[in-house]
Amino acid sequence: MVARRPLALSPSRAGDFRQCPLLYRFRVIDRLPEPPSSAAVRGTLVHAVLEQMFGRAPSLRTADITADDVVVVWARMLVDEPELADLLPAAEVEGWLDSARRLVRSYFTLEDPRRLSPESCELRIEIDVGSGVPLRGFVDRIDVAPGGQIRVVDYKTGSAPSEMFEAKAIYQLKFYALMLWKLRGVLPTQLKLLYLADRQPLVYAPDESEMRAFERSVSALWTAISAAIVSGNFPPNRSKMCGWCSFQSLCPEFGGTSPPYPGPPAETDS
Repeated sequence: MVARRPLALSPSRAGDFRQCPLLYRFRVIDRLPEPPSSAAVRGTLVHAVLEQMFGRAPSLRTADITADDVVVVWARMLVDEPELADLLPAAEVEGWLDSARRLVRSYFTLEDPRRLSPESCELRIEIDVGSGVPLRGFVDRIDVAPGGQIRVVDYKTGSAPSEMFEAKAIYQLKFYALMLWKLRGVLPTQLKLLYLADRQPLVYAPDESEMRAFERSVSALWTAISAAIVSGNFPPNRSKMCGWCSFQSLCPEFGGTSPPYPGPPAETDS
């Protein structure tokens, strides 16, 4: 039996519980398998290509060189996860790789990476905040200016949201800002989302009072999750997002039957 790491709250899992507690349960407690989507895997591929780009000398961070990395990085992903070979029919793979190359090239319309010196790319952060709320996440990129100002950058392979949904988009970066603030004692001055599909940036500047309120909301969310884990009560929440859910056949909202609750997971470090 593979040991489980202690539960922690990541932006994705926080979003799951806020969207639908039952979805959170299926993913975190039951750990039910989900087939990877081609869009999600393409996002992972593009992120890996951009991370590799920043490992080269600035003069080599060009659109052509970086777009050529798509095939190389994809081949490496297939070695690490051979099951990805069944993601798409063979006839569709080249078109899918072309779409990844277009997204990579779109990045160069938003920034000139030759002028950037990121402090870190794909940084994993784990920290307790508030009264012991465990947070965990990967930050796509952290830039630190000579004066110490911190910018958090996240790449999105989809399109920019409408104004109505901007707050939801910023939620993930607030998580990262909170973790970095508690870890370093410096509040990031800028949170930046780069939407590659339509070449749109979304920039946000948090302030300290807002982050304190966000910390309280995260603590309240963790309290609700902890109570649900003890009670086993993870009610479904039907919404427009259900159309993208992998677990409809197990959801009471769609006539399904959820598996028996396995109880709180045994948490051991691994």
